[in-house]
Amino acid sequence: MNTESKTEPFEIGGAVIAPGQRGKVALPVSDLSAGMRANLEVKIFHGKRAGPTIFVSAAIHGDEIIGTEIIRRTMKKLNPAKMSGTVIFVPVVNMFGLIAHSRYLPDRRDLNRSFPGTERGSLASQLANIFTTEIISRCSLGIDIHSAALHRYNLPQIRIASGNPELKELAMEFGAPVVIEAELRPGSLRAFARDAGVDMLLMEAGEALRFDEYSALTGVNGILRVLRKLEIIQTKRLGKRGDASAQAKKTVWLRSSKGGICRLVAPSGAKVHQGGVVAYVSDIFGEGEEEVVSPVDGIVIGHSNLPIVNQGDALLHIAEVRTFETVGERLERIEEAITCDQLLDEDEVI
Repeated sequence: MNTESKTEPFEIGGAVIAPGQRGKVALPVSDLSAGMRANLEVKIFHGKRAGPTIFVSAAIHGDEIIGTEIIRRTMKKLNPAKMSGTVIFVPVVNMFGLIAHSRYLPDRRDLNRSFPGTERGSLASQLANIFTTEIISRCSLGIDIHSAALHRYNLPQIRIASGNPELKELAMEFGAPVVIEAELRPGSLRAFARDAGVDMLLMEAGEALRFDEYSALTGVNGILRVLRKLEIIQTKRLGKRGDASAQAKKTVWLRSSKGGICRLVAPSGAKVHQGGVVAYVSDIFGEGEEEVVSPVDGIVIGHSNLPIVNQGDALLHIAEVRTFETVGERLERIEEAITCDQLLDEDEVI
């Protein structure tokens, strides 16, 4: 890429952002029941030099707010006058769910099963259509940030479609503890983006309606490393992750065989062996305790925060890892790098 070539003004939603500038745009979505307008709020960092256009989005599920915090911190570190290309930030896609502290839209539809949407469909379909036409259509790459559902926690991880070496390279550069090549779900943003020729990194981290520092730091530093890899930013302050992330192509859920009280012994981030005990479930008197064992060698990438369980409830999510011997060492190296990164100064701009 010729980083010296100048770029043209960036147009979106009737606004024009000059090279080397940032701009905020409100894309109209619908009328609220009380008569006010609901908008998709977007912030654009338009670099001074030519380069790729990408988007970073969060809160497609309205209660998955960790991505909103990650985007807030990331934007504070960027100076468009020093950038190449364009980054479109969408901190809250599902503004209706955010206000209601809900995963869903008011009509109880899941926005992440509604893509590409239609102009005159349901509210979910219309919002998906606006995101499709105004955001996805302008980009070559997207980073979409999610969290676990209510009362669950996800270890920071990147999920990608299989069979894309360039995307896998970006996923490894992100530097999350685990990279998973996962199947695409029909109607999801990731599935539509692939069909439209837009590569996607999906980050899962943390839990619904909560911030946690480890997830936030993983996300901010990962996004910045991807921007550096794409030559959107230039900096030597970010450490390289190389092949530190554990890689997986298969995950398994472990569920409770009965109702009662669950005691986890291997929470998210734990390295587990096939046949090893990861949890115990007993009745409310502490009797009839049953062991829950891992069926694979791997890493716990998600767990339930609720000790009260019903029969069939998901307790743990485990990513099967083939090159198992070095997993513990890799996870320690990643955690140390994330928590000690020099770029974690809140006010530093690159």
